[in-house]
Amino acid sequence: MENKRYERHLLLKEIGEEGQRKLQEASVLLVGVGGLGSPIALYLTAAGIGRIGLIDGDVVSESNLQRQVLYTEKEIGLLKVRCAKQRLQALSSGTEIEIYPDFLAPENAENIIKQYDIIVDGCDNYTTRYLINDTCIKTGKPYVYGTIGEFQGQVSVFNYQNGMTYRDLYPDEVELKSIPKATAGVLGVVPGIIGCTEAAEVIKLITGCGEVLRNRLFTIDVLSMQTQILQL
Repeated sequence: MENKRYERHLLLKEIGEEGQRKLQEASVLLVGVGGLGSPIALYLTAAGIGRIGLIDGDVVSESNLQRQVLYTEKEIGLLKVRCAKQRLQALSSGTEIEIYPDFLAPENAENIIKQYDIIVDGCDNYTTRYLINDTCIKTGKPYVYGTIGEFQGQVSVFNYQNGMTYRDLYPDEVELKSIPKATAGVLGVVPGIIGCTEAAEVIKLITGCGEVLRNRLFTIDVLSMQTQILQL
């Protein structure tokens, strides 16, 4: 264990050497490496997660740079997962980064998801979230959920210790998918706040510290800085 690198974790009685060892032995799959995926990937890599999978079929575009802090201007037009891997390996050369330059789909979801301990939501659409949820139920994996829009965001943990699932929160898939998006706009810092919150939930799941957002929904409005934790 790299004591110097992780000394600020080791000083925390809730983490310590045992917790850091658990982080290094854990594997996490991140579905989407955009606005949410950028801070999630950076902080989980920095925290010492041993193996991280990244799945995303998109390329970097100029409009991404306002919030997707993994990428640079020179990477516009390149595959996000390849750029992300290079950046994350520069941060932690000992972390195993596996990339999948595709979108999560019914054809590949189970085969990929079953290889990881925890699945983290960095996507931006309902179809993928239902797919993550259903595949996590089938494979027995916890699902760390996050979503953003404009100035708001929310986080929860589904399918953990027989807890609620995404379908319990949103049972009517057809109705949810039919709701038109009011705007595609988002304040650039919002995915940073929500992505870091998701990363914190992953660390808590792995180390056993704190109280996981099981059967609870964290929400924040950045304009008012009002936060709530709703019991589900």
